[in-house]
Amino acid sequence: MLSACSWFHAKSPPPREPAVLIVTGVAANSILFIDGVQKGQAAVSNDKPQIVTVSEGPHTVEVRTGDRVVYRESVFVEKSEKRVIKVLSGSGHP
Repeated sequence: MLSACSWFHAKSPPPREPAVLIVTGVAANSILFIDGVQKGQAAVSNDKPQIVTVSEGPHTVEVRTGDRVVYRESVFVEKSEKRVIKVLSGSGHP
């Protein structure tokens, strides 16, 4: 005798984690922008990364100090990717 059973049903794939940008090396009191949208204080000190959840696709990362853009990078992020962006300019290092 046959009975209905969940054994034959396909399992749903586990949910994917969102894409993440991890921005490091930013000067203290700089402001982080992703795609022109302010994401808050970039860092109180240079050793604290800013972690931002983003959608898959192209993004523009900017760091601004006052009215100046001190760093800009275009990146493409895949699904579930954790991309580290190391800011190399405008960090306040001599």
